[in-house]
Amino acid sequence: MSHELTDRQKLILNLVIHEYVQTAQPVGSQNLVERFSLDMSSATVRNEMVSLTESGLLRQPHTSAGRIPSEEGYRYFVSRLAGSAELPQTTQRTISHQFYQMRYDVEQWMRLAASVLAHQSRSASLVTAPHPEQARFKHMELISTRGRQVLMVLVTAGGEIHQSMLTLPEPVTQGRLSQVANHITELAQGCQIEALKGLRAKLDALEVDVLDLIVREIGQADALKAGEVYLDGLTNVLAEPEFSGSDEARRALKVLEERSMLEDLLARTVLMNDVGGVQVLIGGEGTWEDLRQVSIVLARYGSPGLATGTLGVLGPIRMPYGRAISTVRFVAGLLSDLVVDSLGG
Repeated sequence: MSHELTDRQKLILNLVIHEYVQTAQPVGSQNLVERFSLDMSSATVRNEMVSLTESGLLRQPHTSAGRIPSEEGYRYFVSRLAGSAELPQTTQRTISHQFYQMRYDVEQWMRLAASVLAHQSRSASLVTAPHPEQARFKHMELISTRGRQVLMVLVTAGGEIHQSMLTLPEPVTQGRLSQVANHITELAQGCQIEALKGLRAKLDALEVDVLDLIVREIGQADALKAGEVYLDGLTNVLAEPEFSGSDEARRALKVLEERSMLEDLLARTVLMNDVGGVQVLIGGEGTWEDLRQVSIVLARYGSPGLATGTLGVLGPIRMPYGRAISTVRFVAGLLSDLVVDSLGG
């Protein structure tokens, strides 16, 4: 951004954003002087607010009203003023304790992460389960159900579970199915899709049928851009005054609820970034019309080559960015450590 502000203008922009986030009401110069005991007159503050408005960082919704931040103002704030925000140490310790109580339970991590993000940021949250760039076979089981129907339970490295049904040419005993599962698991441990295809010559006819189903499931897993999605805090967004009696929030929340829209958002934003980086999308950034009334804070977590996921929060443009960014960054760091500790071996 090309805006070069004086220290006083930075202070006033910061205070206007702080007040507007808290109240959702336009902020006047007199209000700032009294609320924060500023060592300057109301007229001075008003002149600086006029300059910030002319720069496009504030706007005046009505002629006689105070000022509110513009999207450009929020972007300036996020890029220059809120980058060093951190959660209080006591909050960090509390969250860390909650996560390490349920180490090695991936589903519980996801649900807890979504809950923590929604609670701390007072926004809607999303967390995608850790997902490998290329799925690797870890373990499988074959379970006889009825007649020629067999349930295959496939576990990939990273903890994802896939279930599918296989119809055999003729009934097979559970003992034979277990033997097949054990043999394939021994041969296929750690294999990606191409290596799996190369195992056909080492298998009998029944095992080849099972292998073909495994290859299909692994291929479908590779095609996914993200793992299972966990959501929380949707009512936080619907309760905000900006969305009272309007369809704005509901259109924005569709992004979280519709898989294709969410994958497009992740593929074009956070999946392009390094693990640990935080990205803030304000007002849809001119790309997503349904997001023009909201902001999203996203981060990628995990370990490239092992498994990665995405987490973030969605709320009104008037969100507490410092709190949201620090929470997203901290929880992403925790999940990265947990992925490496529990899935790395």
